[in-house]
Amino acid sequence: MAGEDTMRFSRLSDIAAGFALLLSIFNFWQTTLRPSSLKVFVPPVIAYASPFQNSNFEAFAIPVTITNDGARTGTVLSMTLVATDLAKNVSKRFYSANFGQWTNDKFRNGEFRPFAPISVPGGTSHTDTVQFHARSDETVMQVVEAAGRYRFTLTLDAPVSNDLGVVDRLLNQTTQPLTFEMVLPQLDHRAFNSGAGTVAFHQKEWQSSTQAD
Repeated sequence: MAGEDTMRFSRLSDIAAGFALLLSIFNFWQTTLRPSSLKVFVPPVIAYASPFQNSNFEAFAIPVTITNDGARTGTVLSMTLVATDLAKNVSKRFYSANFGQWTNDKFRNGEFRPFAPISVPGGTSHTDTVQFHARSDETVMQVVEAAGRYRFTLTLDAPVSNDLGVVDRLLNQTTQPLTFEMVLPQLDHRAFNSGAGTVAFHQKEWQSSTQAD
């Protein structure tokens, strides 16, 4: 009888030890090895500037929050933005040029911070205003020509990690683009020459935009 109790106790100890080992491995994965998982949020209001009417230069200043639900650091090398006039079905591409809110004075004095790669450690977030400027090779002169509804697609260039080889290749997920719609209530070009030099787009329900889970 005593021998059976000892064997039973030994089996229970082995099970408990195995469970503790699995729990330790799981915790180590969750806190240290889990690949980065980036998600981007855009607030209900963004700014638009068009200081030169006879060129293809346009700029959007978008406050962006990037969260990392993974354990390892994620890096955003650059961002791209595509703006589409839904009434005319015309699109234009923009690149991440600078950090900071747009103002005419800062633009004239060159006081913006050039865009640089963003590192987001695991379990943290990063918030900044990113200025998107029209690409110089764009043939569309002005995508924003009137008040109305516009669709935006924001894409992060965030390479996936390959530190763990096949494990990372199986589990890594590419950050999906964020698509959202905004409304421009009115367009008065005089706004670009005074004050902040911008007009405001807003989400139709005044809600923040983020990728669906």
